[in-house]
Amino acid sequence: MAKSHRLAKIADYLRPYWRETILGIIALLVVNGLGVYIPLLIRSGVDTLSTSFSFNQVIHYVVIIVLLSSAMWMMRMASRIWIFGVGRQVEFDLKQRIFEHLLKLEPSYFAVNTPGDLISRATSDVDNIRRLLGFAVLSLANTLFAYTLTLPVMLSLSVDLTLASLAVYPLMFLLVHLFSDRLRNEQTVVQEQLSEISELVREDISGMALIKIYAQEENERQAFNRKNEQLLAANLQLAKSRNTLFPMIGGLANLSSLIIIWMGTAQIAAGSLAIGDFLALLIYVERLVFPTALLGFTITAYQRGEVSIDRLETILSVTPKIQDPPNALHIEVSKLKGELKAVNFNYTYPGANIPALEDINFTIAPGEVVAIVGPIGSGKSTLANALPRLLDIQPGQLFLDGLDITKLAVSDLRGAIAYVPQDSFLFSTTVKNNIRYGDPITSEEDVVYAGKMAQIDAEIRNFPQKYETLVGERGITLSGGQRQRTALARAMLIDAPILLLDDALSSVDNQTATQILTNLSTGTKRKTVIFITHQLSAAATSDRILVIDQGKIVQIGHHSELVQQPGLYKTLWNQHQVEELLR
Repeated sequence: MAKSHRLAKIADYLRPYWRETILGIIALLVVNGLGVYIPLLIRSGVDTLSTSFSFNQVIHYVVIIVLLSSAMWMMRMASRIWIFGVGRQVEFDLKQRIFEHLLKLEPSYFAVNTPGDLISRATSDVDNIRRLLGFAVLSLANTLFAYTLTLPVMLSLSVDLTLASLAVYPLMFLLVHLFSDRLRNEQTVVQEQLSEISELVREDISGMALIKIYAQEENERQAFNRKNEQLLAANLQLAKSRNTLFPMIGGLANLSSLIIIWMGTAQIAAGSLAIGDFLALLIYVERLVFPTALLGFTITAYQRGEVSIDRLETILSVTPKIQDPPNALHIEVSKLKGELKAVNFNYTYPGANIPALEDINFTIAPGEVVAIVGPIGSGKSTLANALPRLLDIQPGQLFLDGLDITKLAVSDLRGAIAYVPQDSFLFSTTVKNNIRYGDPITSEEDVVYAGKMAQIDAEIRNFPQKYETLVGERGITLSGGQRQRTALARAMLIDAPILLLDDALSSVDNQTATQILTNLSTGTKRKTVIFITHQLSAAATSDRILVIDQGKIVQIGHHSELVQQPGLYKTLWNQHQVEELLR
């Protein structure tokens, strides 16, 4: 990202809080104005007291200096509250924007962008931007005011001493310029390594049971050690560059004070410089040492912020591929019949050469129970993901009650389809909250009814706290079948005209699966049920069966018809019969 674009982004972040930013900068201006005036007051006091000493005059100057210093302290605190507060507000806004933006992105985005990296960007990188808009802005503004207000006064006191003390500053700024690109690149490497180690930790914690099953603790330890060493090396390289630059900046800044003392004492001895002027110049040089020495830390905060802006904007600049079309049609779910139709539907995954689905045609009547079967990788799940537009499909191919689904508002379309995917994801909350996730305010009676329909109610009642039992991360405390039936209950609780099950009964025995499908066919009334399954005994109870092979529908019909026809379904059924006999 170009530097001008980064500055434009910084301005965008600050725009909603321009009043607080301006107030903070004005407060800094006042602080630096007082910082310039107080040394002049000290000079005046020294010159006055050196000719006619008076204790009352000492008290007078002390009181004024204390009052001005107190005012300076209060204004400095106000500037920090305003500017640091803006940084915190921007941090809040960015986290909210990132989360809301991620919710709009299609599932395929998360297949190529790891959760660990996204979490790192939403936390560590946002924190770096907060420091840039808080500490870095305050420090840069303070340095600018310190120089612009202090230098004219120093020149008015002594041109030669001022120029001599500032002679080292061009070298200081040259050092900063030479190190800036190096620091930015090294900071980028640190952020990337941090993202990688965050992803490894997240993945290993999620898969801890698998790691132990296969006794891979040592391999994972070594993998973490390698990532950790890479992060350590990147941090040490960054620290080496910083520890080379910052002491050099501080040393050059302190050299200015030595020059003032060396030349100033000589001029005092020669009578060409008043003691008050010398003290004022010495104080002014000391005033410039701190913001100049702090410049190194400011540069680091700025460089980190620049890198983090780039990393965040790569997320925020992604345009969701699946979103409402212009003039999207809104539908009332309660008035839908539940008819689904595919007309020459084709879909090819991005980057693939072979279509996942090709020339798919079918019509599913309202209230019909349809099973979709076929070998692994034949395109069944692709079809399931296409119906609620989890995939970016072309218009004019899939229809709901005669309406092109790409013309419908996405939220309305998905509200019409209760979808249970292969991965029965559960949240780390109670069983009840997982079941009523799609309708958080539904009654407990409805939750229990959905549990009964999904054949999970009896098992839930054997849990310690029944429906209030806490489910571990991703439902780890439940068995595979319990997770699937809990996810099924969640879908059945939603009053949607279409129920779509993508192999959602794979971990359930045939008898239970058949009973669930019986409940669906008798209890869902006008709901259309589409279930993808490898359990042919369950598929046999459906009204119709679609057989998919290599992305194409090769057979359509009822079980009794298909088993009499030579083809894939008969082969699969015979294999199923053999497996049943071997059990």
